[in-house]
Amino acid sequence: MVDLKKIQTFDQLVPQPGKGIKQPDLGKGPSFKETLDGVGGLKPQNNIGQVSPQGLAKAAEGVKFSNHAIERMRTRGISYSPEDITKLTDAISRADAKGSKNSLVLMNDSALIVSVKNNTVVTVMDKNALKENVFTNIDSTVVI
Repeated sequence: MVDLKKIQTFDQLVPQPGKGIKQPDLGKGPSFKETLDGVGGLKPQNNIGQVSPQGLAKAAEGVKFSNHAIERMRTRGISYSPEDITKLTDAISRADAKGSKNSLVLMNDSALIVSVKNNTVVTVMDKNALKENVFTNIDSTVVI
């Protein structure tokens, strides 16, 4: 048996202002521009023109960087200029035109393993990590 006195109406379920529930203050907090600036992909002033790892998840020109690649860039201190990203995009397009699926891209003393079909950089290595390395599961190499 259902006790009809205990059934709440919709109005009783919706919180009412001033009844112990604090309403958000929409006039305070960072502006939209401040929020975007905090999420941007550029490093501080001393590296103007360099794209940082944080800004590469959805980099310009449609090239994407996996979380693994971003972490490798961060730990190895690797960054690329917007011009480098443009060259990388061109290299991926050329590899795709030749039917490549996974490519090794050699650029600026670093190596990038790229999934051509996904347009995604899978991992990044610097000059020191390149020594005596064996690259497997690639079907092409592009030298920039």
